[in-house]
Amino acid sequence: MILSPQFKDRVVAVMGLGRSGVASAKSLAASGAKVWAWDDNAETRSRAATEGIPLVDLMTCDWRKPKALVLSPGIPLRHPMPHPVAALARSADCEVIGDIELLARAKGNARLCGITGTNGKSTTTALIGHILKESGVRAEIGGNLGKPALALEPLGEDGVYVLEVSSYQLDLADRLTFDVAVLLNVSPDHLNRHGGLEGYIRSKSRIFHNQTKKQTAVVGIDDRYTASMIREFRSNAGPRVVPISGSQQAAGGVFVSGGNLYDDTGGATARVLDMRAAPHLPGTHNAQNAAAAYAAARALGLKPEVIAANIKTFPGLAHRQELVAVVNGVRYINDSKATNADAAEKALACYSNVYWIAGGRPKEGGIVSLAPLFGNIVHAFLIGEATDEFAATLEGHVPYLRCGDLATAVARAGEMAQLQKKPDAVVLLSPACASFDQWENFEARGNGFKNLVAALPGARSGNPGAPRAVRGVA
Repeated sequence: MILSPQFKDRVVAVMGLGRSGVASAKSLAASGAKVWAWDDNAETRSRAATEGIPLVDLMTCDWRKPKALVLSPGIPLRHPMPHPVAALARSADCEVIGDIELLARAKGNARLCGITGTNGKSTTTALIGHILKESGVRAEIGGNLGKPALALEPLGEDGVYVLEVSSYQLDLADRLTFDVAVLLNVSPDHLNRHGGLEGYIRSKSRIFHNQTKKQTAVVGIDDRYTASMIREFRSNAGPRVVPISGSQQAAGGVFVSGGNLYDDTGGATARVLDMRAAPHLPGTHNAQNAAAAYAAARALGLKPEVIAANIKTFPGLAHRQELVAVVNGVRYINDSKATNADAAEKALACYSNVYWIAGGRPKEGGIVSLAPLFGNIVHAFLIGEATDEFAATLEGHVPYLRCGDLATAVARAGEMAQLQKKPDAVVLLSPACASFDQWENFEARGNGFKNLVAALPGARSGNPGAPRAVRGVA
């Protein structure tokens, strides 16, 4: 647990008692703060109370007393309109911050590596953490992925906190400075929460807030929004900038071309890895993730050969193009984390004979942008609220079946794939939708898929083993 001694004997309000809110309340209480915690949901409040978290109604409290409001990232700060508690705090000149900011203020001499982007940030965060740990570096991994920031273990000056940070979390951090900050990409998402695309880009770019030439900014150049930031950085005095790409040369940076990972940061382009040796990082999007992780690890002091060796051992993340099983020669891939079309595009581009399970609660724009990849889809199996919208988009281009729920889709897709016996057939759950119409979250949806695949009859095989890790720091 990370402690915040600067709030000892001070009143600190905590709004939102999900995972990060509960962790914040417990950390502050352990630090000697007087915690006032609240949540709009009565059941959530009751659950928090059983864990010893003191409850105070923040809608009616005296806002002259709290030193700060720790706001859970899912609660609106500004758009589409401020949550009433956030508005009350700001009107009382009470500082509004998040748990990532608290960690930044309490981290001591440990280093911070932050990763954000519309897509790929979880894989990149986990990959950086894997590289560091397997290289013998003390590292804690969390934030928007895994453990909440304040539930991480304290680290000394030789340690690194590797944090996935969302745009919501970045909006709640003012003094936060990352030693290494990674921005992978930007595509339209969460626009309602940021007042439009410009506000979303502004929030994402806050990952570089407060950085100077002592720090490193790793920036993707594979979309026009982040590519423009490279030009801005180079025209201003700021952090050392390392451009990265999964598909094109990045002068002075790290990139993948022709299936190989190259390092051009030292004045001469050096080939460091054949990406075929990293089977759990398929596709161009994962090539960008690998380039970003390599660049971050180099900035943190690791040797090229050590980084490359440990990229090979990365086991992948659950629900991100996760190979669940091969049943009767058909691969079943769980990509439940693909909650928008951009994420689903990355998976569809990796396979040629796809039996695609898609649907759920649709995002703005639907799947129109996936039209160039319709040729990779043998048949689509539609589920959830998006069924009619997706069917209209696919009509005349891709044959589809209205399945209603995931269980029906898995059964029908498996039957068809085995009957048609196409080479390299893949049953791919990559929904391009949120899960909330039928599932609590994307993890529950992905676990449901894995359970359904596990129950399928037939001969099966699993994942190949990975080579051993390599240690060493420059």
